[in-house]
Amino acid sequence: MFILLTVAIAPGLALFSYFYLRNEMKTEPGKTLLQSFVYGAAITFPILFIQYVLTEEVVFTNPFVQHVLFTSVLEEFFKWFLLYLAIYHHVEFDDPYDGILYGASISLGFATVENVLYLLSYGVDTAFMRALLPVSSHALFGVVMGYYLGKSKFTKRTKKYLWLAFLAPVLLHIVYNGILMLEDAWLYVMIPFMLFLWTFALRKVKMAHAHLIIHLYDQNKL
Repeated sequence: MFILLTVAIAPGLALFSYFYLRNEMKTEPGKTLLQSFVYGAAITFPILFIQYVLTEEVVFTNPFVQHVLFTSVLEEFFKWFLLYLAIYHHVEFDDPYDGILYGASISLGFATVENVLYLLSYGVDTAFMRALLPVSSHALFGVVMGYYLGKSKFTKRTKKYLWLAFLAPVLLHIVYNGILMLEDAWLYVMIPFMLFLWTFALRKVKMAHAHLIIHLYDQNKL
């Protein structure tokens, strides 16, 4: 059991450490980051409950609508809503790069609990593929969400970027889930998509870091 939990949790911690260490300018309070991780972990259960009820009640007759459109919107909405409700106005959210960290943290909280539950059901044989795909994709969706959330808070186009913080991860998630529906051909499409997703998200990290430097300069902290 201990080995299984370690394998399930390790990818999330590794990815979060990567994005945390990319912030070379300042240290973010660990307590607030832990809170956002816990929020992400907590929403796993209502999301799974909603998905279970809708499946049992056969609300959706089209698998694409259920597993691609609805699941993507549901998961990203919960993450976006909690980020906005609990983190967006928090005093510790005080620079553009913070959005990256909080977005990654809440997404990895969700992905880690989901990963634990999945490995408990199907065993550690799937751990490597889970780390490469679901865990890392959730982290990258969170990075994109957090980037636009930071843009929303620290630019004048608040509503535009607030909507992008929700819609951009939803679109990426829909594409990801849609690829999984391709059956035998899914892996051939997933590899270039994941390369694109990493490139896209890391570009947002780089841009957020540049915004942070400008922000600190404007605040006379550099």
